[in-house]
Amino acid sequence: MKLKVLAFIFLLISCTIADEEDNKIEAEEEPEKDHTLVLTDENFDDTIKSSETAIFTMFYAPWCGHCTRLKPTWSQLAEMLNTQDESRVRIAKVDCTENAKTCSDNEITSYPTLKFFKANGEEPVKYRSTRDLPSLTQFINDQLGASTEEEETGSQDAVPAPLTGLIELNEKNFHELTSKGKFFVKFYAPWCGHCQKLSPIWNDLASALEHDESVNIAKIDCTEHRPICKDFDVKGYPTLLWLENGKKVDKYSGSRTVEDLKDYVEKRLNTKSEDTEEKKEIPEEGEGAAVLSLSGDSFEQAIKEDVTFIKFFAPWCGHCKRMIPAWHELAKKFINDSKIKIAKVDCTLAENRDLCSAQDVNGFPTIFIYRNGEKVTEYNGDRSLEDMYDFVKKHASGDAPRDEL
Repeated sequence: MKLKVLAFIFLLISCTIADEEDNKIEAEEEPEKDHTLVLTDENFDDTIKSSETAIFTMFYAPWCGHCTRLKPTWSQLAEMLNTQDESRVRIAKVDCTENAKTCSDNEITSYPTLKFFKANGEEPVKYRSTRDLPSLTQFINDQLGASTEEEETGSQDAVPAPLTGLIELNEKNFHELTSKGKFFVKFYAPWCGHCQKLSPIWNDLASALEHDESVNIAKIDCTEHRPICKDFDVKGYPTLLWLENGKKVDKYSGSRTVEDLKDYVEKRLNTKSEDTEEKKEIPEEGEGAAVLSLSGDSFEQAIKEDVTFIKFFAPWCGHCKRMIPAWHELAKKFINDSKIKIAKVDCTLAENRDLCSAQDVNGFPTIFIYRNGEKVTEYNGDRSLEDMYDFVKKHASGDAPRDEL
């Protein structure tokens, strides 16, 4: 009996020490704000019934390993959707160890369980697919699809007006159609509130310019055609770009009224070709052409020879966004050095998920340096231009400290 008591005391002390160590680590790292809506026994029913938006809810237990692994992705999803005033879906969570009644009422028998509660009071839809960001956003898109189409074309009771003049682009026709002529393109996501507000205005713009052969008004769904949107460095929705002969010339950032959009089109059409050529020489917003954009197909070939410094990132990641200017300048510094490449991999794209997993990417941004096809080490230093430049130069010259290898 005494031995059991002593064993229990030892286990309790060990857990307390471990908790203190965990708290110490957490205190040293400033946590990012969690935008997830917290639901409880007290507010769950009222929130679900009164909400004007859909609510995608994770039912979980803190001790559950699968829940712990999903938590960063769920928080990232909440940051994407809960920070938009006009978002038509909110991301929520329920701790079933603290709110047993709610979880029992919703027939939760395993963790995590993800349920999509629609605003119209229909039975919730249980999510059953893989728990990665692209799959989760696609599921949300599918659930909101019917109501989104209704908003874009009018009520289901009325005969929808034809979207005259509006070209719908996709991966199959994008390059062929935009390679010649001038295009004003809306890059959007169906779940984006601002996109939904812009939708009828964009349709009106397309109708107004339907017979103007000098310009084409178009749109592309970035949740369905991610590679195209990635190529044009689209980081937020909606993004409105002016393209000429397949190249980005300008990004529209003015007021989104039909009148202002028409004025912008007229201004662009009257812009002299010399000005257009000058704009083509200006690097695109973001990291420019100096940064190699890698995918699962091009990765192995890219790192095969010499030194490659790679940032694995997610477009919605705040830390990733903040380091864009420094990464761009770093790439420019090595643009004439054939032995050093500065690159990036978007881990939110479906075609890159296996690559990021194989490279042990567990957070964003993760930065690795490679030499002749082999991963050398992870970069954990300051993300300033100077420090990253010195780090790359040391590895390129072979002067890196042995303990980094």
